[in-house]
Amino acid sequence: MIDQNLLDAIKSYSENMTRPITFVLGSGEHAKRSELIDFLSKIAGTTDKINFDAKATDDSLPSAISFAIYSHIDGALSDTGIVFSGIPGGHEFTSLVLAILQAGGHTLKLDEGIQKLIKRFNKPLQFQTYVSLSCHSCPEVVQALNQFAILNDDISNEMIDGALFQEQVEANNIQGVPAVFLNGKPFANGLIDTAKLIEKLQEQFPDLLAEAGADEDQLEQQDVTIIGAGPAGVAAAIYTARKGLKVTMVADRIGGQVKDTQDIENLISVPLTTGNELSANFEKHLREYNITLKEHVSVKEIGETAEENYSIHLNTGESFETRSIILATGAQWRKLGVPGEEENIGQGVAYCAHCDGPFFKGKDIAVIGGGNSGVEAALDLAGIVNHVTVLEFADDLKADQVLINKAKEKDNIEFITSAATQEIKATDNKVTSIVYQDRSTGETHERDLSGVFVQIGLMPNTDFVKGFVDLNRFGEIEIDERCRTDRKGIFACGDVTTVPFKQINIAMGEGSKAALSAFEYLVMQ
Repeated sequence: MIDQNLLDAIKSYSENMTRPITFVLGSGEHAKRSELIDFLSKIAGTTDKINFDAKATDDSLPSAISFAIYSHIDGALSDTGIVFSGIPGGHEFTSLVLAILQAGGHTLKLDEGIQKLIKRFNKPLQFQTYVSLSCHSCPEVVQALNQFAILNDDISNEMIDGALFQEQVEANNIQGVPAVFLNGKPFANGLIDTAKLIEKLQEQFPDLLAEAGADEDQLEQQDVTIIGAGPAGVAAAIYTARKGLKVTMVADRIGGQVKDTQDIENLISVPLTTGNELSANFEKHLREYNITLKEHVSVKEIGETAEENYSIHLNTGESFETRSIILATGAQWRKLGVPGEEENIGQGVAYCAHCDGPFFKGKDIAVIGGGNSGVEAALDLAGIVNHVTVLEFADDLKADQVLINKAKEKDNIEFITSAATQEIKATDNKVTSIVYQDRSTGETHERDLSGVFVQIGLMPNTDFVKGFVDLNRFGEIEIDERCRTDRKGIFACGDVTTVPFKQINIAMGEGSKAALSAFEYLVMQ
């Protein structure tokens, strides 16, 4: 299950550990137990900094294929609060490696402000994160919660491979991953980054998360603050840093929406890459310059100062002043806004065919949207599910003809155009049917199915600037040919703006343009 190249990588990474760690196995019997023991034994065999004795078990762990990670601190074993139930291969292998390194004293990836915030939390939090090993979005959630556990003794996180714990999956009505439970109750479903996890904790426990930034040294005044780290934001940060300006970048995650993309074949000069690879290259390039990176952090509010500058207020409680701002917050999945959608997310309503498709093996599902993303999702799902119904609101499909042709070659893909989705129905917290209206006849139809994948495009992330800068009727930031907004010293670029054609290449160009405009503005002050 684990090849020599991965073992060699672990041996190399272990050089960054400052203290040993120990795997502790749960007790009992399971068909996969011997495979897990072999898996952990091979990892432990790469270095004397990783210990494992299959005979030393812990009855308190959830199952016979669960294991915990302990740190060695001052000569004693210390529980990190990190548990893996299952064999963390696939995308979760990275989560395991990071947990080993971080429990072994390697630097955490979380922003200092977030670390201070998490350390102040004073109530027991027991997270359970159900994953699929094929889900590329799950590791981000697992890795964030594992770091929370390392930072605070009152926090724990158990990664659970849903494929090996089907009874739990069914009992909890889980139909999408990642599915996060907190203290036994549903907490979060689907793709959610660290900043959103923090916000949900702040919403649920407002009295327990004190502001961490109040007693900290404030970041000095910045020349430019870039909000967002997708293609546009990264380009803006690099261009402004190259001008010698003081630059801070604030972002949920480097890469933004790109990080959720699989294959990318239209980035000029790069025939093929992936969202993760491109995001990693973004970060590598950013770190070549003197840029203050505040990742996994979100902006709560932008204010004005007496000096005609701006104040940036973060969800960590920190704040600082800046002479100019570049808004590059991108976009997010657009929702249908029909009854049954929001309440059934993770229970039959999904937005990522790659992540959640395996949960619908052999079942009938619908894809809403006949554009490129919708037809591509239908093609991905056709090899997994029993039948795919593609519902398109317009009279014709909007996808490229080559995709339409491929889809029509599949016996289990059906297209219905002029279809307005009215409702998603569910029974016992599981999607059972979809209701749509035939726009040409006015007739209403109901189709039985088990899942609905929504693929109707994106919406701009502009909630936090509504009323602060001008937006159009679609919620996009109004800009001129130099990426200037209606407010002095504030620029915007990329998918969050009115610029047509939401493409990586275009966003990079717009980010570069916004940076040059911001520089021009600052030198003229």
